[in-house]
Amino acid sequence: MLQGIFTPMITIFDQHGRLDFPGNERVVNRLIENGVDGILFLGSIGEFFNLTLAEKREFIDFAVRTVRKRVAVLIGTGGTVVDEVVELTRYSQRAGADFAVAISPYYFKLDEESIYRYYAEIARSADLPLLLYNFPDRTAVDLSPRLVLKLAHEFPNIVGIKDTVDNISHTRKLIRTVKGERPDFAVFSGFDEYLIPNLIAGGNGLIGGLSNLAPQLFVQIYTAYRDNDLKTVALLQERINGLMELYDVSQPFVTAMKAAVAFLIEGISPLAGKPAGPLNDAQMERLRSILGKAGLIGDTA
Repeated sequence: MLQGIFTPMITIFDQHGRLDFPGNERVVNRLIENGVDGILFLGSIGEFFNLTLAEKREFIDFAVRTVRKRVAVLIGTGGTVVDEVVELTRYSQRAGADFAVAISPYYFKLDEESIYRYYAEIARSADLPLLLYNFPDRTAVDLSPRLVLKLAHEFPNIVGIKDTVDNISHTRKLIRTVKGERPDFAVFSGFDEYLIPNLIAGGNGLIGGLSNLAPQLFVQIYTAYRDNDLKTVALLQERINGLMELYDVSQPFVTAMKAAVAFLIEGISPLAGKPAGPLNDAQMERLRSILGKAGLIGDTA
């Protein structure tokens, strides 16, 4: 069963907006060296929406080749064109990825029957284990526990869900509804600050963006929880709570996330895909303050 800390990795571009493979390799190796259990490539924070199908295929090959089975490789294959989602999921399987992660279609608000058909077609198209991705703030559709249970019942290769909902009760209901009938189904929080509530409710861990910055922090708090070291959990949770402010620095938040990682890894560009622009001076100052208070960089005063 999948469990632990999984990083939805940022995608590094060079100054011309092209994929920077050496820069991405440095990010991959840092995550693995700091103990994460897996890496999700081409997720929301990986800017899958800014890449062509050809670029995605090239990046999938790079990801599998670079990770070299050291941790699990998850590939975001979801989108609005079902045939492309199916093709990318099959490609990921052929390339040697361990899991696919598919966000539900966005733009139009679809009913549950349409969402069911979408995931059913993906699940039937490949043997690759598949995680659902629930992000209603971006898709305008919330995957209900009832729908998730139906999909989990009918398709053994649908093995889990990333629940990016700013409401732990939704994740708790998923855990009780789905894992009650299929215990091997993995339920992950998509919000970093909900890792511990997720585990307390019987979930499996986190697929959260802040582990791009501080993978060791999330590995430590996960280990402390499993060791029943609640004092350490409380101390580390306070640092995570402070880091959550990073999501409010910019829109899209990926711009601030990439700028923060560029503080920590020498020689990578903070450039996000178009039309996002760089942080302004006030945003950079706020970013430095957040990282400093979390102990990730030294005193910049």
